[in-house]
Amino acid sequence: QVQLVESGGGLVQAGGSLRLSCAASLRPFNIYAMAWFRQAPGKKRDFLAAISGSGGTTNYADSVKGRFTISRDITKNTVYLQMNSLKPEETAVYYCAAKIGRIETTLGYDYWGQGTQVTVSS
Repeated sequence: QVQLVESGGGLVQAGGSLRLSCAASLRPFNIYAMAWFRQAPGKKRDFLAAISGSGGTTNYADSVKGRFTISRDITKNTVYLQMNSLKPEETAVYYCAAKIGRIETTLGYDYWGQGTQVTVSS
């Protein structure tokens, strides 16, 4: 079975940082592009960041460039999203996603986690 499990969400003050983790059952892990999305109440699900299977290529939404960093640890089958300088408007459920092949910035991923809540207080 394919399973993506996010963790690391929680409450943080504006300007603070969080690191999200996504543990994946996908094998071999390095053939899957991985991505992070978020969805705020009443909003569509938006792309945040993606990383290629090898980890050699990354892509970020303009809104998070310079503040968020996506990375992956092949030995741990885990992808991370380091989020710095968080803003209250970034309160949302954050989702991990995976697909075989090239990274995409759309919702065209095959596998999704359940999401983890991130709340940024002002």
